[in-house]
Amino acid sequence: MTEAAPKIAIRDLHKAFGDKKVLNGIDLDVGIGESLVVIGGSGTGKSVMIKCVLGIVEPDSGSIKVDGEEVVGMPARERERVLSKFGMLFQGGALFDSLSVWENVAFGLVAGKGMGRIEAKEIALRKLGAVGLGPEVGELSPAELSGGMQKRVALARAIATEPEIIFFDEPTTGLDPIMGDVINDLVKKCVQALGATALSITHDMASVRRIADRVAMIYNGRIIWNGSVKDIDRSGNDHVDQFIHGRAEGPIKMPIRPL
Repeated sequence: MTEAAPKIAIRDLHKAFGDKKVLNGIDLDVGIGESLVVIGGSGTGKSVMIKCVLGIVEPDSGSIKVDGEEVVGMPARERERVLSKFGMLFQGGALFDSLSVWENVAFGLVAGKGMGRIEAKEIALRKLGAVGLGPEVGELSPAELSGGMQKRVALARAIATEPEIIFFDEPTTGLDPIMGDVINDLVKKCVQALGATALSITHDMASVRRIADRVAMIYNGRIIWNGSVKDIDRSGNDHVDQFIHGRAEGPIKMPIRPL
């Protein structure tokens, strides 16, 4: 029996901004139904990689295939079709202040799929329920929510269209440890319920251990380690070991200017 093709396949991906090389030959697969978490320090290219997959940033060279289709250089109309497979939880939540909570959750259904508001609201309230928020929250504005509630709303929006692929950009940033654990549990539950493929980027190792099936680490624009989350503590890679234990000393040097 042949092995199933990956849901997302990235090969030799390069991207530079001026003289700064951000991606320097990324090779990475995300399997169907897999939860892959990419770790790495700030500025290592995690977000740029995701933006390349989504077409927000055009890579300088390389290949990105989604379900076997090459998306680099794909015409806009075709890319829209591919992007309909995706849901996204943005780092800051990225809720629309001018819309109510339920309208935020239903945005992709109404604007992307042309669904009527009554049906879209029913779905939005169900998705809010799936992340532990009652229908009364749907009538509030994002400004009336706590940071943890905003993250839950953003998660509800990410799953509202029942996407095949969900990207999570630093899902627990800015949250206290307890709320971070709540969000991690919700992320895992929602992904499993949908049978979705998940690609997350984070520096929060508690989140990594909770939501990942597999982990990949970016350093200097390349994947330097890739393996099961169960093996991360015995990776045999000094960069990975330094990062996951948060040690200042090691092969990863932080540029610090003297006072």
